[in-house]
Amino acid sequence: MAKNKKETVDKKNEKQEGVKRSFKMSKQQRFVLGCLLVLFSIALLVAFISFYVNGQWQNDQSVVNQLGDRAEVAENWLGKFGAYLADLIIYRGFGLASFIFVRLFFLTGMFLALELSTQKLKNTWFWDIFAIIVVSVLFGFFATSAPELGGTIGYELNLFLQDYIGKTGTLLTLLFGLIIYLIFKIKLSPEKIQSYFDSTKKEFKSELDKLKPAVNQPESAYNLEEFAIKEEIESDPEIDDIHIKTVDTQFELNKEALKPTISHSSEIELNPVLKPITPKQELPLVSPDEAFVIEKAEEEDIIEENLASRLVADFGLFDPTLDLSNYKFPTIDLLKEYSTGGITINQEELEENKNRIVDTLRNYKIEIAQIKATVGPSVTLYEIVPEAGIRISKIKSLEDDIALSLSALGIRIIAPIPGKGTIGIEVPNKNPTMVSMKSVIGAAKFQEAEMELPIALGKTISNETFVVDLAKMPHLLMAGATGQGKSVGLNAVLTSLLYKKHPAEVKFVLVDPKKVELTLFNKIERHYLAKLPDTEDAIITDNAKVVNTLNSLCTEMDNRYSLLKDAMVRNIKEYNDKFKSRKLNPEAGHRFLPYIVLVVDEFADLIMTAGKEVEVPIARLAQLARAIGIHLIIATQRPSVNVITGLIKANFPARIAFRVTSKIDSRTILDTQGADQLIGRGDLLYTNGNDVIRVQCAFIDTPEVEKITDFIGGQKAYATAYLLPEFVGEESGINLDIDISERDTLFREAAEIIVNAQQGSASLLQRKLKLGYNRAGRLIDQLEAAGIVGPFEGSKARSVNILDLNALDQFFNNEQN
Repeated sequence: MAKNKKETVDKKNEKQEGVKRSFKMSKQQRFVLGCLLVLFSIALLVAFISFYVNGQWQNDQSVVNQLGDRAEVAENWLGKFGAYLADLIIYRGFGLASFIFVRLFFLTGMFLALELSTQKLKNTWFWDIFAIIVVSVLFGFFATSAPELGGTIGYELNLFLQDYIGKTGTLLTLLFGLIIYLIFKIKLSPEKIQSYFDSTKKEFKSELDKLKPAVNQPESAYNLEEFAIKEEIESDPEIDDIHIKTVDTQFELNKEALKPTISHSSEIELNPVLKPITPKQELPLVSPDEAFVIEKAEEEDIIEENLASRLVADFGLFDPTLDLSNYKFPTIDLLKEYSTGGITINQEELEENKNRIVDTLRNYKIEIAQIKATVGPSVTLYEIVPEAGIRISKIKSLEDDIALSLSALGIRIIAPIPGKGTIGIEVPNKNPTMVSMKSVIGAAKFQEAEMELPIALGKTISNETFVVDLAKMPHLLMAGATGQGKSVGLNAVLTSLLYKKHPAEVKFVLVDPKKVELTLFNKIERHYLAKLPDTEDAIITDNAKVVNTLNSLCTEMDNRYSLLKDAMVRNIKEYNDKFKSRKLNPEAGHRFLPYIVLVVDEFADLIMTAGKEVEVPIARLAQLARAIGIHLIIATQRPSVNVITGLIKANFPARIAFRVTSKIDSRTILDTQGADQLIGRGDLLYTNGNDVIRVQCAFIDTPEVEKITDFIGGQKAYATAYLLPEFVGEESGINLDIDISERDTLFREAAEIIVNAQQGSASLLQRKLKLGYNRAGRLIDQLEAAGIVGPFEGSKARSVNILDLNALDQFFNNEQN
């Protein structure tokens, strides 16, 4: 029986989902329907206005009753259709309140056409319909002699109410409806009314204070009947027209103070004083339990203008941006707003989680003195203060038990929270809020950040924008399992720098073994990218070219250190400041040095294919390059010890861990566990050698990146991308073995094996000829010197230059001749 009931419910749900899918509209359909509703609202407005102009509604009554007669002519501006609509909605409907329908249809059309959230639209429909009914009945109550004002519905509803509760009851009901609208829709509250009266009272009091005498004397001193005129001020050329009478008091009149202090308006200096920004306070929510405090930080203000576009070079200093003086920074409206009104607090969920945490700890005889909840975009932090005598390690060991009681995806216990005397329990929200890149880029904390290379990663648990300086890190290591947000995080980093730094100030070297993640940035090649000379693509997708690029960056590093040495400065900031001040001679080789940011999207793939050839220059750059403005951002999905070696980890103090699959991976990247308890979808842990901070990474989609790169790429650019020093690798061929007589006795046999297999490998010769490694290696060197196999290519097998045995025989015959 229960099974049949369950099947019936499932079928009903499937049917409802099928109906929903059938009514789901495409973007084109929503846009067309939105435009239709906007035009219909305009038509309604025209019809309604003409309904009341010159009493046309009375003249059009016959037309409405005889719509089929084409001989009848309507005076309505929208013709017979307008006359019928106005008669139906105004006269037979809601009267003057029907004009609210114009607003409703217009807003609905705009919401559909612009693909905005419909949650706010539902709220608007409810309160506007409520207002239509109240206003219609209100006109029906006061204007009984003018039915066109209240409409038939308003008139009949008014009579219906009066039949049951009388005129007084009807008036009180309408007044109550008006109060409901003002409180819930207009958000009018007694506090606002009180503050309005208080401000009015203060203004009135300040005006009265202005009318009082300037000198604070006893009340008896202002009794004018006791005062006698003593003297008049002696005539003065500056104040001849002023006649001042004095009174007999203990104060002596200062004549000099009466002279004007400003002779001309040009002497007035106006120095505007900026109002200091006060930090926003967290707003506590009321909970039935006094020991449970719910806190939610206020939403940060969004700065609609990109402040980086207002930077102006100081007069007299060298301006590196002059080559692209008309360059415009990308505007914030290129980014999409995903969130719907900020963080929403589900107080029932918070209370339920709090009770489960308290009950679970109480089962293990752990009492809590106080608990506080701080709501973030995707995670809520519960800070608990245990009773005296409770060991922290005992609470920390209950992590799995608390996760089981909460039925959560994964919780993280911070015991204790650094800088606080509390223990933190991070619990994922059931309905996490997406953090948009627009809200992070537009935040005042990022726009007003005084950093060399500011990066806006996302928002913390307290809903505060998290901004860090890449120049202070100085290198960044990112790791996380596949699909947890690494590529989106890299896009967020690059977007942050594009919004704050001019093309003359920063250059990117992008390495993308996946070949699809960073390709959009090709459009800004001549603005922001750096590459090797004689290279077609600035974004490196071939692992064989990465080695040359890394070694070229090492050469650039050495060259920059030579420039710093000649300039007698310690870092790139001091050098550039000195160069801008024109204290360094360009003819001596000095130049403005832009920051260079190397981004590697998948480091594990490089280590697999190139190994030590990549690790050595990466380690050199990580150790030395921070002072000369070369910073590394390396991402990998496999944070194992053979990929992230100890040498690399030692020089990457700043690390970002997205969700990983095991505690071992978490310890590899962070040196502590916790990354395995993240919820994914951009949830990350950031550390710079000190505390571990949980951040919800800002989401930026591919169309947004494309808009930004199109905006930048469409402007005037440099002639070429920023060229790195040319790197010529060492010759790996053996040129000493020229004499044929010095070749190994197995040389020809080895050549035949290599040509047959079409694979230049020393291990192949070891197996086939049963040789040791040293002799097989010498044979390979001799084959390379003879031109039979190609040069060494890292972990790949050498290429074979001779296709078959016939070509090999011809090769040996030519050598003998």
